[in-house]
Amino acid sequence: MEIGYEKGLKVQLKKERAAVKLQNKVGELLYDKGIELVLFRNHLTDITISEILNLHEYSKKVVSQPIDVFTTSELAACLLEMDLIPAKMDIGKLANEWIIEQGEYSSKKDFLSSKLSLLKPEHGDIEPRDVVLYGFGRIGRLAARELIKQAGKGQQLRLRAIVTRGNSEADIIKRASLLRNDSVHGAFKGSVIEDTANNAIIINGQKVHMISASNPEDIDYSEYGINNALVIDNTGVFTNREALSRHLQSNGVSKVLLTAPGKEIPNIVYGINQHDLDIENENIYSAASCTTNAISPVLKVVNDKYGIQKGHIETVHAYTNDQNLLDNMHKKPRRGRSAAINMVITSTGAGKAVTKVIPDLKDKLTANAVRVPTPNGSLAILSLELHKETSVDEINKTVQHEALNGDLVNQIYFSIDSELVSNDIIGNTCCAVYDSKATLASKDGKSVILYTWYDNEYGYTKQVIRLAKYITKVRRAIYY
Repeated sequence: MEIGYEKGLKVQLKKERAAVKLQNKVGELLYDKGIELVLFRNHLTDITISEILNLHEYSKKVVSQPIDVFTTSELAACLLEMDLIPAKMDIGKLANEWIIEQGEYSSKKDFLSSKLSLLKPEHGDIEPRDVVLYGFGRIGRLAARELIKQAGKGQQLRLRAIVTRGNSEADIIKRASLLRNDSVHGAFKGSVIEDTANNAIIINGQKVHMISASNPEDIDYSEYGINNALVIDNTGVFTNREALSRHLQSNGVSKVLLTAPGKEIPNIVYGINQHDLDIENENIYSAASCTTNAISPVLKVVNDKYGIQKGHIETVHAYTNDQNLLDNMHKKPRRGRSAAINMVITSTGAGKAVTKVIPDLKDKLTANAVRVPTPNGSLAILSLELHKETSVDEINKTVQHEALNGDLVNQIYFSIDSELVSNDIIGNTCCAVYDSKATLASKDGKSVILYTWYDNEYGYTKQVIRLAKYITKVRRAIYY
């Protein structure tokens, strides 16, 4: 008779074999058919077998959908045999629906054919778009990693060039090293080869031109075979319409996306107000700030359901390159003090910026920030007075529902981890990690305090890429 340990080990080995098969199918679908599989919003590429199995456990605990890796693996194999257009599909959602509805179908293939019969791209045929990264700092390098990672068959966004001040042989070698290694996010899971003879870096086989320029209008991108390109400006130097319009004077550029709050241009938090854009006639956009992206999804959910009378947002924010490593002069109050050993009270425009995304909150919010000695991973504390009464359980269920259904599934991650700390959210693909275990409510139910974590680098970069795909119309069909 098998003892409990031996039986458990055998079950685990079966799960691991199924996870290996799923992992293989995920790769084949992405590179052969342009189909990206996710599991209840979580990426399945570039992750380990253990991570795949943990995601299935997450689906049971948080999503309350008892799926198993055997079902997801089998469905992925069926998808590979089907004639499908490029798409993004939630294999977890499909697996759960199969478990519930399998009695209505003769086979998994018949089930998938029925579910995916109406799959159509949002904008007809997808034409790939060239992307230029103007600036190569923290956000620029993460954007490069993400663009390369998502390149697949090259059917969506294609990173073609990076513009910096200086591209000597030494500069290119240093920038390649910074892309290859990151003290916060770890090593890049791919190849980075310096091609100094041609002023380029070869990233996973993709040639990316390294262009030196002091002024945006001085570059002729068509000389590099780059046309109809989107420029993602992450320098923080150009922040209004006039300054950003200089990019459009360059031959080969058609649209500009700023990775900071912008003046006189649309400020967008993807998932909330991108549908307000006139992408046929508007060519300059802002992806707002990391904090605005972190607080807006949760504020929208709460305001839609309960109505917000007024509130205060306190941001506990990781230090940034704008601060000094050691005490020195700085144009802003307190930021001149050493970032690595001080908590620093500073201002934030997030309270006002969120009203550009959710106009109903105009004049209802105040905001401030405290920079703290961590290199990444931030927290927004939302203290809100509501029109309607609620409770901890009710408001948590409201946010959980929106995190798993509807328009904000990519923006809100619902955490049930009672031991969650800032390092745990680094690398989270959502711009808002809602800490359900920290929620507080007053006795009368009219005041709540909500805690939303965010990876102020990677979570924000994911939002930038989502918005980039939207404004360039490289949106695939989705089953999500």
